[in-house]
Amino acid sequence: MQVAITGITGNMGQATLKEVVKIKDIDCFKLLVLPEDKRIKKLLKTYKKHKDKFQIIYGNLKDYDTCEKLVDGSDYVVNLSAVIPPHSDQYPQKAIDCNETGVYNLVEAIERCEKHPKYIHISTVALYGNRNYKHPWGQVGDPLLVSPFDIYSATKLRGEFRVLESDIENFVVLRQTAMLHINMLKDNMSDGLMFHTCFNAPLEWVTAHDSGLLIANILRRDLAGDLSKIFWKRCFNIGGGEENCITGFDTLNDGFKIIGGSAKDFFKPYYNATRNFHGMWFYDGKELDNLFGYQKQTTDVYWKEISKKYSYYKLGKLVPKCVIGTFAIKRLFKSPNAPAYWAKHNDKAKLTAYFGGDEQYKALGKDWSKFNLLVENKDEKGQLVDYQALRKQANAKLIDYYYNIDNYENITLTDLQNVASAHGGELLTKDFSGDIYQRLQWKNQDGEVFSARAFTVMKAGHWVNPIYKENVWDFDRLSKKDKIFAQIWLDSHSQDEENCYYFDEKFNAHIKEIKK
Repeated sequence: MQVAITGITGNMGQATLKEVVKIKDIDCFKLLVLPEDKRIKKLLKTYKKHKDKFQIIYGNLKDYDTCEKLVDGSDYVVNLSAVIPPHSDQYPQKAIDCNETGVYNLVEAIERCEKHPKYIHISTVALYGNRNYKHPWGQVGDPLLVSPFDIYSATKLRGEFRVLESDIENFVVLRQTAMLHINMLKDNMSDGLMFHTCFNAPLEWVTAHDSGLLIANILRRDLAGDLSKIFWKRCFNIGGGEENCITGFDTLNDGFKIIGGSAKDFFKPYYNATRNFHGMWFYDGKELDNLFGYQKQTTDVYWKEISKKYSYYKLGKLVPKCVIGTFAIKRLFKSPNAPAYWAKHNDKAKLTAYFGGDEQYKALGKDWSKFNLLVENKDEKGQLVDYQALRKQANAKLIDYYYNIDNYENITLTDLQNVASAHGGELLTKDFSGDIYQRLQWKNQDGEVFSARAFTVMKAGHWVNPIYKENVWDFDRLSKKDKIFAQIWLDSHSQDEENCYYFDEKFNAHIKEIKK
């Protein structure tokens, strides 16, 4: 039994390897590693007794021949590889090479195999885009409104679409939520990315340990019996459980407790974006756990482990908070990824995308008493909201999907037509067999004809628009006619916004007003 794995030196990759090496039925692990990745030496030292099972393939997913070598003879392919923020922001072409081109190559290589290996594709919560208190809960099938200027989510969107539309006999798409890992504090202190986390954004966390356990349990259960009727050819959200559903402010607060402080001690309201993030609480997050029993760790357990492993963080209690704020937090204002940097350089495109504009950014100020926090039971306008009640899945307010999404396996031609119409488009196919994997012809509101399976549109939430082909985020315009998009997009954007966000050929951010 051979299992090919990409991204093995990453945080989820290392957690996965730790679990899958325990599976006795696997004789060979084919591990794809970048030639320049020095972490593999340390990793291999950890698994000396398993070295005979490891076959290291040095290469890059953007190289098709490398993908072909990786999948040849494999029974399973687990794609954990991704260029994620902040690296995707710093090196956007690498994100395209890995998250998009690399996935295309991997899928094609599998399709060309005489016997297709089963393919596990790790996608991301980032596809759902920005959420706030109005619709913090969502599920597979929600619209995919990737946040402007997030090249990571755009490339992951296009890669996932290729997987869903592939001819691979057995594949699964797993959308990973925000992940807590051992290097998280170090990674977040190296770039202005931390300022993208909205204080009131809903965030569901899962630990790297639990994510790795999930992959191992999938392999164990599939090796023990056929999962085709309940797992393969589907799309799931990897969640951490209701206890791990918190906000951006909660997350920062939990981290600063280690050094005896709080988020308010080290941050000011104007430090962080107020929209254009990506996070959601998974209404269907228990589906995978019910199948594979992987949700073991809460955020509390994670922070206790961090505090124990990095005991020197506690020394921060002895350092004046103003010193930490200046040398650990404010120094990141110079990062091109920080809102303070955008303000200093008059980056209208970024300030509009993340705050609504320069005036909205300046209005935030430094006074916490004038900033409404969801954790303090206030919405953005200062109206009372029961935060703890909002966190309960039983109280979730879901969007209108324009058909019975819980009965997607029995959709009708009328259901398909209704969803297309709600998107401002049209279903062109006249005959529907009832097979949710039937490829259909659709027309979007721009008159563009595209092909997609019924499952891809109805259950996976895809609807082709400019971001599927180019780095153009045109949701202000699209949401005017798209009733499904509007339900989420207008939660954090006003009806009168008329902006189109886009990257030029050098990945510089731009904004232009839509001509009426």
